[in-house]
Amino acid sequence: MMKDDQNRIIYVGKAKNIRKRLGSYFRPDSTLSPKTRVMMARVRRIDSITTLSEKEALLLESSLIKKHRPRYNIFLRDDKQYVLFRLDKSQDYPALELTRKAKKDNSIYFGPFTSGIAARQTLSIINKLFLLRKCGHKKFRNRIRPCLQFFIKRCLAPCCLKVDPGEYSAQVRQVQLFLSGKSRELLNRLQADMAQASEKLEYEKAALIRDQIRAIDMTIKNQSVVLPGGQDMDVFDLSQSEHGLCIGIIFVRHGKVLDNKNFFWPEHDISEPGEMEKTLVSILSQFYGPDKFIPQKIILPVKVNDDSLVQVLTEYKGSRVQIIRARGENMKSLLNMARHNSLNFASRSAGASRLNLARLLNLEKEPFRIECVDVSHHSGQNTKVGSVIFEQGMPVTSDYRLYNLPQVAPGDDYQAMQQFIARRKNSSLDWPDLLLLDGGLGQINIVLKTLKKSGMNGLFDVAAISKGPTRSKSQLSDQVFIPGRKNPLPLKPGSPELLFLQKIRDEAHCFAIAGMRRAAGKSLRNTDLESIPGIGPKRAKMLWKHFKDLDLILNAEAHELMKVPGFGLKSAEKAVEAIKKWNT
Repeated sequence: MMKDDQNRIIYVGKAKNIRKRLGSYFRPDSTLSPKTRVMMARVRRIDSITTLSEKEALLLESSLIKKHRPRYNIFLRDDKQYVLFRLDKSQDYPALELTRKAKKDNSIYFGPFTSGIAARQTLSIINKLFLLRKCGHKKFRNRIRPCLQFFIKRCLAPCCLKVDPGEYSAQVRQVQLFLSGKSRELLNRLQADMAQASEKLEYEKAALIRDQIRAIDMTIKNQSVVLPGGQDMDVFDLSQSEHGLCIGIIFVRHGKVLDNKNFFWPEHDISEPGEMEKTLVSILSQFYGPDKFIPQKIILPVKVNDDSLVQVLTEYKGSRVQIIRARGENMKSLLNMARHNSLNFASRSAGASRLNLARLLNLEKEPFRIECVDVSHHSGQNTKVGSVIFEQGMPVTSDYRLYNLPQVAPGDDYQAMQQFIARRKNSSLDWPDLLLLDGGLGQINIVLKTLKKSGMNGLFDVAAISKGPTRSKSQLSDQVFIPGRKNPLPLKPGSPELLFLQKIRDEAHCFAIAGMRRAAGKSLRNTDLESIPGIGPKRAKMLWKHFKDLDLILNAEAHELMKVPGFGLKSAEKAVEAIKKWNT
């Protein structure tokens, strides 16, 4: 673990022979890559941890990179779990659900989708095509009459009616065939069922199957098989572009391209011998986890000999995982597709990296991590400070934070900034290279003063962006201030640097306002309903969600409350009596 003069970890690496690995960094500068030369100039201390096996070293390296996010490591910012379809076969009447975790249970998983919108669109199509139940487990157990889905012929209503398990299982098998990419086999089965229904003079059933066949045929018309045999695999390509290092991932499920994902690191390179293999091992160990779907095959542009990685992924999946180099025309074609997409992504992402903020804001180095804060309140109440993080020009939503500051005097933004710095000091998040404030010189001065009192003076740079004297829509009036300068910086309206700072400021502003409004709405609900005996936070929330108006809730009868989830006949009658007493 290489550390800088502030004892921050800036690089993490593993090796069988630490002495040999470290020796590769202490060579003449002419033999080192530019990134390594810059990194070694900042290293002040090196610590090491010895593990008992290569597998433990791999897991520890991945854990340390995710925790400390070292500046010179490839940190795969992929915090979210991708969306999967889940069929729980342990239930008599399983429903198709969306989930982000693949557990080792009796369920069948399909995916992943990098886009939640695309997954929900696919789920909507499936709900229209097949007659599986749509309600959750709680509603399924407690429902006493069929819902609308039954009457529009989109559900068999096993929650209330006696449904033949064999008939429902047939629907489940059809969904499995559809999601497994075996749509042609599904169409053949449905055509046979339609013909059988016609022979039995069940024309209504035959017509429903006919419509189902047409809808499925339209859905799969644009799908094309890229690999025969219906294989599942993830294809990774790691490329060095003129803008930096980029990786493209293609997800292939049942022989068809399902989705893709791209990453970009402008400050990294893989020019040194063996660096590509080490980088790929690090990326794979970060990308896959025990709750992620792992295919049987992972295709790479080069051969990687790392038995510990195979062992870890096999344990995660519960069956053998193959990590192989692309071979054959089909695999190489997928590799080229991943490379083409990643290079295009790198070209688009490099725009923010080419900004010269260091020159513009008079900084010693280009800011890698920027944090922007904005104060928001509702008529002086419910004061919040929203903090958003951008790294390499991209938002890091997992590091967004909303600070509740109830002790701040109404409308006192300066006091809010002071309390924010005190709260931020105790946060586990990394400090930014640049703290951008939504305000002017007043906000900068109060922050610098607070930092000095807290012993954090000089830990990071500070700047501010605010509206100018004119707010007309026809003229961009934002002004940027830096410490030690009375007047705003002479920025041209529409310049890339100003647009970028405006983008970050707007993100912080929206985030803070959204948090303030949620808190204000929650406070209103708590005041109005949770003070009524017998109505707690959950029931108050369900009442607001159903009626959306306080007067409607106060005047509701028992039979109306029974339509709200969580209310039976007795609880509704008690709630009506309590509401009337409270209202009088």
